[in-house]
Amino acid sequence: MNAFQGKVAVVTGGAEGIGKAIATRAAVERMKLVLADIDRQQLDATVSDLIAQGAEAVGMVVDVSQADQVNALADLAFERFGNVHLLVNNAGVACVQPVWELTPADWDWVMGVNLYGVTHSLRSFIPRMLANGEEGHIVNTASIAGLLSQPGLAAYNASKHAVVTISEGLHHDLTIRQAKLNVSVLCPAWVKTRIAESERNRTPGDRTNISQLDPIAAKIGAAVMNAVKHGMAASEVAEAVFAAIVDKRFYILTHPHTKQLVQTRLEDILQDRQPVYVSIK
Repeated sequence: MNAFQGKVAVVTGGAEGIGKAIATRAAVERMKLVLADIDRQQLDATVSDLIAQGAEAVGMVVDVSQADQVNALADLAFERFGNVHLLVNNAGVACVQPVWELTPADWDWVMGVNLYGVTHSLRSFIPRMLANGEEGHIVNTASIAGLLSQPGLAAYNASKHAVVTISEGLHHDLTIRQAKLNVSVLCPAWVKTRIAESERNRTPGDRTNISQLDPIAAKIGAAVMNAVKHGMAASEVAEAVFAAIVDKRFYILTHPHTKQLVQTRLEDILQDRQPVYVSIK
């Protein structure tokens, strides 16, 4: 898809960070926008900003872990604009814990947003996108953590690996049906967003107690916060996404150096050796 003007884009997690940057980039292309986010105040502000810049945009407060709310989002998009041409499943959360410390509530939260948020969306949007028979593109936001496994991020790693393989399978499913929909999976390393603060949207009683983390987990958490603080600008990620859409490129690795890290992991597998710990910078 290389003609964007007048087409419709839906972005989950669209109120800030990568989602907002993609929405802003879509507005530059004069696309019509449907944004979803769990943070009503931030969502309203972002939609208002986009409208002030001349975009046709609407927002809906959505918890993507809830199938009925994602269905309602799809209803809004198709009833308002008739079709969806760009679907960006971007909402995501993270928490830092060694796997043996993760609670069922932690797993439900991370997998609910990162994994089921994607699968709910694919189920709600794709049948109607296919039925309309127009060219379109689906972008699923994974992470370099979907291709590598970092310590202290077991739930996040698992959810993002799942998004990568779902995206690969989706690509095959659409290709063998000769559908007009293409797929990309976004796998960035550190980006300057508030992902490290995503527990702000959890019920207070379920949040990770930072003061009770063991020293290694606490160190990992601090390193993540610092890496995100000094990460790539979200606008750069958005540019990479639109370039990949035009090129119909599946894997979007925004940080070139991470390709060598992925190569190391593949060599670990092929050579039957212990996983090498590679720090993502």
